[in-house]
Amino acid sequence: MTGAGRGELEGTVRVSEIPAKATEPNGPSGDATAEGAGDGMADEPGDAGAEGPAEAMADGTWQSNPPGSIYDYIKVASFSIGADGLVDQWSARAERLFGVAARDAVGKDPIEAFVPPELRASGRRKMAEILDGREWTGIVPFRMPEESGLAGGSGLGDGDAAGITEAVTDVVTDVVTEGIAEVYVMPTETEDGERAAVCIVVDVRALRQIETDLAASQAIFGQSPFGFLLFGTDLKVQRANRRFVEVFGGGIENQRGRTVHDYLPRHEADRMSAALKRVLETGDAVTDMQIVGPTPGGSDRRHWSINLYRVHSGSGRPIGVAGLGTDVTRRHAAAREAAHARRNLALLNEAGARIGNSLDLETTARELLDVAVPGFCDLASVDLYQGLLDGDETPPGLADGSAELRRVAFASAVADAPFPAGTGPVDVGAVHRYAFTSPCADALRTARPRLLTGGDDDSASRLTGGLIQSTLAVPMVAHDTVVGLAQFSRTKGSEPFGERDRALAVELAARAAVCIDNARLYRREHERALILQRSLLPPGDPEASGLDIACRYLPGNAATEVGGDWFDVIELPGHRTALVVGDVMGRGLRAAVAMGELRTAVRTLALLDLEPAEVLSALDEIARGLGNPAGPQQATRAARKAADADLSEVYLATCVYAVYDAVTRRCTFANAGHLPPVLVEPDESALMLDVPPGMPLGVGGEPFEDVEVELPEGALLALYTDGLVESRHHSLDEGLNAFVRALSDAPPALEDVCDHVLNTLDTHHGEDDIALLMARVEGLPAEHVGDWTLPRDLKSVGRARELACDQLRSWDLGRLCDTAELLVSELVTNALRYGEGDIRLRLLLDRTLVCEVWDGGFVQPRRRRARDTDEGGRGLQLVGLLSAAWGSRKTPHGKTVWFELALPNGDVEPMDAAEALLSLF
Repeated sequence: MTGAGRGELEGTVRVSEIPAKATEPNGPSGDATAEGAGDGMADEPGDAGAEGPAEAMADGTWQSNPPGSIYDYIKVASFSIGADGLVDQWSARAERLFGVAARDAVGKDPIEAFVPPELRASGRRKMAEILDGREWTGIVPFRMPEESGLAGGSGLGDGDAAGITEAVTDVVTDVVTEGIAEVYVMPTETEDGERAAVCIVVDVRALRQIETDLAASQAIFGQSPFGFLLFGTDLKVQRANRRFVEVFGGGIENQRGRTVHDYLPRHEADRMSAALKRVLETGDAVTDMQIVGPTPGGSDRRHWSINLYRVHSGSGRPIGVAGLGTDVTRRHAAAREAAHARRNLALLNEAGARIGNSLDLETTARELLDVAVPGFCDLASVDLYQGLLDGDETPPGLADGSAELRRVAFASAVADAPFPAGTGPVDVGAVHRYAFTSPCADALRTARPRLLTGGDDDSASRLTGGLIQSTLAVPMVAHDTVVGLAQFSRTKGSEPFGERDRALAVELAARAAVCIDNARLYRREHERALILQRSLLPPGDPEASGLDIACRYLPGNAATEVGGDWFDVIELPGHRTALVVGDVMGRGLRAAVAMGELRTAVRTLALLDLEPAEVLSALDEIARGLGNPAGPQQATRAARKAADADLSEVYLATCVYAVYDAVTRRCTFANAGHLPPVLVEPDESALMLDVPPGMPLGVGGEPFEDVEVELPEGALLALYTDGLVESRHHSLDEGLNAFVRALSDAPPALEDVCDHVLNTLDTHHGEDDIALLMARVEGLPAEHVGDWTLPRDLKSVGRARELACDQLRSWDLGRLCDTAELLVSELVTNALRYGEGDIRLRLLLDRTLVCEVWDGGFVQPRRRRARDTDEGGRGLQLVGLLSAAWGSRKTPHGKTVWFELALPNGDVEPMDAAEALLSLF
């Protein structure tokens, strides 16, 4: 503010080299009120200010202007100069503004008191001009000392001019500038007509702050890129900025007086009005309030983030609510995209975790639908080519999409779907076809997904009475082969399928397709492995001399791999029987193949009539060589090199091998790391036989031991694999004890014993294969055995023929006398010629007739082909021609040569011995 007569003191006069009022609550740096009555002005407005009414009344001021007037912000003070040029009035506001008490200012010469010596001459000229009736306006910087105040009475001392000047001179160099005052001096007259002056002082700092605040407010309000509204206390728009007008149209002035109902839909306007009222009443700000609605003249839904806060005047009175609106439509779209992406990633992650956990076609298809419904769609189904399920690699119609499909899974999140009369979805398990011209058949032909809307013939909407709005038909492609079709449907009211959904559906179908194809291939291989495994087991019910046999074999369920469990019953010469139960460690086709190899090896070794420990030793060597192409010699741990570790595979197996002699009722056991056999004697509790466990087959380096046990008539022997007694749900000892208890109270019939055991034990069938072999001892009766010892004498040949014929006649087998007489004569003759020691002749009658000739020689007989001119050498040929089977075996004290004759029946006559003899020539 400048006026006429601005003097040369502008910018130089330092009034405030006077102690400040440091203890004033609203001093120069914080006062925001106008000066009140009694300061030399007739009526200075706005005294209440920020101090509030209570402080204003205590100050003796009264409020004439409404709160929020300009005087609440501008700092104005006044003082007057009498005709003598001295200060005669000093207002309370001047005290607070300059920090000088009235007692220290009234009566002082302002030139002497406040003007530095070098400027006093100029000051006196100005004072003279003022008292001569001229106005003056000037800018006066005022300063206050760092440590002084009115309250302590410090400052100008005793008031003489020299003291003031000296104080001012001392303080000038040590004070800190606090502000600038603009002084407006107006000439006046006293009641006596003398010249005087009234001085109005304004804090320039406050004015500059107001100018800065107004400029900043205008810049923020006008240049803000966000919509800005100022609502009055009546919740009507008082002011709007340019950005708001650009969005909602109309001029800036046209917005005045409007309400939120003029801009927003009713329900959103009601929410906004309620929020405005709440902010105006409570003063609590609202941040990030989401409002949705279209812009004028547009149909697109827009999203705004609204922030509301209450606006106050300088006195603190609420005068309205300010609203800042930001268009966050893109942010919402990005958030929606991000949410869709997160949902898709979550679905894919869930699909990876849940699909393909089982190698079962139907289960895998259901796992896909469990992921898709309702997280991705409302209804879904999976169809697979029937031919591929049956094992055909390329079923007819696969290329053109018209081949038969089977519905393997269906899921729906829609309850009580309104199906039209006579229609409905394809039942799970039903076989159907898609028409050649249908979109689904096209998707199968092209291996590309198709979006089916409500108008498509194949859409699920046709079946659900218009409930479905769209369906994605997605071919299931695995390894470049279409294995089926997955359909995902959404009902009306759900978000329509988009490109993102199409890509997700393709990914879900592809993952499921690979798992389903793997399950299909696994099912095929599993069935082949089962066929292989079962082909290696004894067919039907095994039979053995002196034993009643019952067995059970339960493979793991279809969801698990085949195992290596096996059992076998091998008939040996002399009415002896080998009982075998084994388990190859591991699972899968390789374990089944290894089991087959070991089972074949056991049968081969058993026919050599070796002792059980010798059989297991030879079997151990064979097992060590199964996984090594170089054979067992290179498979030992000492000889195996690290470079060959990847080419070698260790096959471990457990096995128990027992040989039962029906004549003596003695059984010899050998164990290779298998569970112990269980024996139940008549009228006794079951017990586990103490057979040394030994090491599993394939470990090598450890010998096996034979244990011979005499079995009483009617005793029950049980051999089994670990699947019967071992489970994740209980310990092995608990399973073994339960098995023993089940055998102790088993029913008498052998088949019932097997069923009782399987039904009683908590086998958790499906975790592992189960093999159970039960044998009840029925020894050969003594009257069915003929046993004689003959000396080494030529007469023993004739004696042997007589004994054999007499025994056969006593058994009512006279029709076999001629053949048996001839063959016994040959074997005894060979024992005399090539053997050592006494000769033992034994005849055994059971399902067949067995004749054995024992001697002390270790040289095994060898069959040879005699020339026509040879007189001998045809004895063993004759034995092989006339007998059903023949052979020899080692014994602890020599060897035994035997032959077997089938018992005659009414239909088949035995071969004539003379004819057989003549046929050799």
